[in-house]
Amino acid sequence: MSKEAIIFKTKEEIELMRMSAQLVSKTLGIIAEHIEPGISTLALDKLAETYIRDHGGTPGFLGLYDFPNTLCMSPNAQVVHGIPTDKPLENGDIISVDCGVLMNGFYGDHAYTFEVGEVSAAVKQLLEVTKKSLYLGIEQCKAGNRIGDIGHAIQNYTESFGYGVVKELVGHGLGRTMHEEPQVPNYGKRGRGKLLKNGMVLAIEPMINMGTAKIHQLNDGWTILTRDRLASAHFEHDVAIVDGQPDILSTFDYIYQALERKKA
Repeated sequence: MSKEAIIFKTKEEIELMRMSAQLVSKTLGIIAEHIEPGISTLALDKLAETYIRDHGGTPGFLGLYDFPNTLCMSPNAQVVHGIPTDKPLENGDIISVDCGVLMNGFYGDHAYTFEVGEVSAAVKQLLEVTKKSLYLGIEQCKAGNRIGDIGHAIQNYTESFGYGVVKELVGHGLGRTMHEEPQVPNYGKRGRGKLLKNGMVLAIEPMINMGTAKIHQLNDGWTILTRDRLASAHFEHDVAIVDGQPDILSTFDYIYQALERKKA
């Protein structure tokens, strides 16, 4: 994580970032169409890379800090940073798909946790609560508030269900580099932390565990697992502060449309 000062974006730059974020959104929509039991995360990764390049972008994660793939694919007890493999997904799995795009000199970066086939009621609740916590955090992303207001909203809601909030991994500023200041923890105290101002662009990304908040990293140097091996959920949006209010640059609409088509 950069220790440099916060880099504020003009409204014109925010519109360029919206284009990058929207390409990520469309890529996740393509992935949503193909997620089903039997497909491998490596096959999904190739689909994403092709789609991004065909639409004028460059995969934002591929080669970043030497990461080997286009998507971070993290099933079940994997929290984030999972490396795609040729192992097929199974009915009842969940899979966090985190995608980054570089386009017009700016990054987009957001994530969604998908159900594979039929998942348990307990896991479904974890996904619903984590996704709602993302939007509760976004509501606090207003000029005059502080970073701690975002984290407090996420933590307060998810811990009320007995879930664990991952503390070692955080959201972040976003711009011409993937990770900028400020860090955006998913926990915190109201009124604490850096002041939120117009022109800030934040990647807000709750990482919420069904059980313990404690995590463990695999020997691959990337994959993060829950210490108790219970499921973890991860949702992420890119949010700009424009005219004092949160402006969500990314969207889950392409995912929702794809999932509806699959039901039909």
